[in-house]
Amino acid sequence: MRVIGLMSGTSHDAIDAGAVDLTLEDDCLRLTPLGVISRAYDEGLRAALTAALPPASTTLADVCVLDTRIGRAFAEAATEADRELCDGRAELIASHGQTVYHWVADGQVHGTLQIGQPAWIAEATGLPVVADFRPRDVAAGGQGAPLVSLVDQLWLRGRPGTPVALNLGGIANITAPDGTAFDTGPANALIDAAVRELTPQGRTQGLAYDRDGAIAARGTVDGDLLARLLAEPYYALPAPKTTGKELFHAAYLRAALAQHRSSAPVAPEDVVATLTRLTAVTVADALRSVGATEVVASGGGIRNPTLLAMLRAELGAGVPVRGSDALGLAPAAKEAYAFAVLGFLTAHGLPGTAPASTGARHASVLGSLTPGRAGLRLPGAAEGVRAPTRLVVDGH
Repeated sequence: MRVIGLMSGTSHDAIDAGAVDLTLEDDCLRLTPLGVISRAYDEGLRAALTAALPPASTTLADVCVLDTRIGRAFAEAATEADRELCDGRAELIASHGQTVYHWVADGQVHGTLQIGQPAWIAEATGLPVVADFRPRDVAAGGQGAPLVSLVDQLWLRGRPGTPVALNLGGIANITAPDGTAFDTGPANALIDAAVRELTPQGRTQGLAYDRDGAIAARGTVDGDLLARLLAEPYYALPAPKTTGKELFHAAYLRAALAQHRSSAPVAPEDVVATLTRLTAVTVADALRSVGATEVVASGGGIRNPTLLAMLRAELGAGVPVRGSDALGLAPAAKEAYAFAVLGFLTAHGLPGTAPASTGARHASVLGSLTPGRAGLRLPGAAEGVRAPTRLVVDGH
């Protein structure tokens, strides 16, 4: 089955559309990558989305407009991916949508909201769309994240030692072979906020992230500020746990800097360097907690050599950190590919969650279906199909 996975992460800067060909052979799910396209949100849409995200207030009218505009943007990406990557022969779209709120209180997730109306995707492509993946796991008592942990377990199964999948998006998360999975804290979220708000490149040139880790490389880590940031209670919570920009946002950073500046100001490049070290330290602590012997990393953060150098220094030479492309999945496409797999599982009536990873009471078939032009019939659905126990990427 040819499936297109659509993903926009917590950095909310672009839509990734990854196409795959998936074949289920007994208990083995074979994945052939067909490529990925990435399309940035237009500046007006990204600005409107940023202005509506917590801790900002918004209106239901704003949410409706964003749901429609993001749905249309996802529809354009899906149509382009079908044409360019699938020769117009895609059979299913799996859309993660754009997370705008993850409702966490006292360590429990009570709700989660992803927008990007799938009806626009179904109308534009004529294909069935699986969307709203996270709420079903939340309804079953789970965290609703990290939702691709099942895919990571299938993919890394059989590798020696304790291979751990790491995603460095706006928020960082890990998945261990025993099913332990959780958000470690910010990956790029606070770094991006500092670049936008504090650096000359961000304020006057619109730079939204630390390109190539260059700003952090010029800075010096401020030990006192780092200690203040590491005192955040989230890091000490047990797994399973999830977080997002509801906690780690620009106002959070401003508050930490305001408290710290009572003793001494910190230069912008030193703030960026300190936040980069914060990510490296908290991710390394999480990886050590699960006994990682190998780290397979994906997400935008792996394009930051300063961050990767700090992470490798924290872990030591005995724990290699390699990009997911070494195992056949391009780092920029890996999350989109993973949601394509989750959509495939839903189309076959198979669970897409690992309860040990999310804390749910049971595994669940994920998502809500928006029919394509052919009506309600899902391609590939069949009785008696067995859930896969491993994922093999062609050529690896």
